[in-house]
Amino acid sequence: MTMDKILVVDDEPAIVTLLSYNLKQAGYEVVTATDGADALSLGLAQSFTCILLDLMLPKLDGMEVTKKLRQEKIQTPIIIVTAKNDEFDKVFGLELGADDYITKPFSPREVLARIKAVIRRTTPDEPVTPPTPMPAANRSVMLVGDLQIDQDKYRVARNGQNISLTPKEFELLVYFVEREGRVLSRDAILNHVWGYDYASETRIVDIHISHLREKIEVDPKQPRLIRTVRGFGYEFVGDDHA
Repeated sequence: MTMDKILVVDDEPAIVTLLSYNLKQAGYEVVTATDGADALSLGLAQSFTCILLDLMLPKLDGMEVTKKLRQEKIQTPIIIVTAKNDEFDKVFGLELGADDYITKPFSPREVLARIKAVIRRTTPDEPVTPPTPMPAANRSVMLVGDLQIDQDKYRVARNGQNISLTPKEFELLVYFVEREGRVLSRDAILNHVWGYDYASETRIVDIHISHLREKIEVDPKQPRLIRTVRGFGYEFVGDDHA
C-alpha cells in the first residue's frame, strides 16, 4: 500500500523542517520545495495527495502556483498558508481553486488535522475503468435535471459535456443533491463537507458555493439549483423550478 504523499512548500527552512518531521511521523511521504517555481514544477510532474502551500514565496507566489495548477487541470487538494490577518489572501486563494487555508502561526497538530480532513475525500489519482453497461439503478450515478453526477468516477457532466470540479466542489455538490429541498445552514455544511468547525469564518462556504454555481448553473447570477436562504444558508432545488 502506497503512502499518501504531501508537497510542503515554504521558503522558511525551519517551517519546512518542522512540518516534514511531523508529517513523516504521522506516516506521510513528504516532498518539499522552497520557492514557487519548484512547487509548480513538482505539482505538474508528480502526483500528490495534498499540497500545503505558503503564499509568500520567491520566484512565483502561492497564488500564481494555485492558479497555474488549476489551469493545467491539476485537482490535487491545496491548503494555502496565510498570515493571520490576510483576509483578502484567504478569499482570493479560495477563488483561485484552493480547498482550504490555515493561518500562521499554526501548530503541527492543526496542520495534520487539516490535511487529514482534506485527503479523507481525495479523488483517486488513477482513472476508474467504466463498467459496461452501467445499470440505470446504480446508486453511484445521480441525475439532477440535465446534470449527471458519477460518484465512483468523481465526474459531473451536462448533456454529455464534462464539468471540471475540484474535489471539494464535487463533495459539496453531492452533499446538496443528497439533501435536495432541505435548507442547510453554513455550520452544517462546514461540519459535513470540511470535517471540522470553522467557528465564525463562514466565507469559505460562500466562496465555494459561488464557484460551484459558476460551473453548474445556466445563469450563475440567477441561480436556480443552489438558492440562498438569507440569514440561514442554502437550499438545493434539483428540479430547477423558477
